[in-house]
Amino acid sequence: MLDSRRNIALACALSMLAGYVDGIGFLHLGGLFVSFMSGNSTRLGVSLAEAHWQQAASALGLIALFVGGAAAGSLMVLGGGTERQPWLLLTEAVLLAGAALCHEYGVPNLAIAGIVLAMGLENAVFQIDGGAGLGLTYVTGALVKVGQLLAVSLTGGPRWGWAPNLLLWAALVAGSAAGALGYAWINLAAIWFAAGAALALSAVVAVAMRRPRA
Repeated sequence: MLDSRRNIALACALSMLAGYVDGIGFLHLGGLFVSFMSGNSTRLGVSLAEAHWQQAASALGLIALFVGGAAAGSLMVLGGGTERQPWLLLTEAVLLAGAALCHEYGVPNLAIAGIVLAMGLENAVFQIDGGAGLGLTYVTGALVKVGQLLAVSLTGGPRWGWAPNLLLWAALVAGSAAGALGYAWINLAAIWFAAGAALALSAVVAVAMRRPRA
């Protein structure tokens, strides 16, 4: 998927957006995640073992919402491929804006639900022809690829083949830091910036797709 400068730039922008949102969600939820479901799955298992049923239910609910968002995103792109990217990003922007509005009107649970659905949805941006696509809201796979492609580089393969995946990781970390700062500044209202970013990316991708290819 990271086979062109356009795809690398878009993937890094979306990974930074996901990190930003996850940083906000992590602080708001006190240690649960809105995009990193491996962490929530670990928390679910530990909570079950310790009989902390409310924490377990919260983690399971977040996982279910994320899966629902991922499924909705896949339904949007099936058969349409990259042509559906702007619409997918626009839907993400609407979900994030709706979450920010829910916060403004004092409905934090609905706000979190909208955020988690948006994060699940985002992972379908690079899904084509029913494939698994590219994980944008978590970077464990990207770090594995950094190690694997670094080994390939050291044994005579492409010298910088590992770099795009490292950029994906760095983008998420930078976004998380920005999200933490945003949350410290204006609490969950910081999601408005994420909604604006998703809307801007939707417009940029739509314009880029209309340009004739060289």
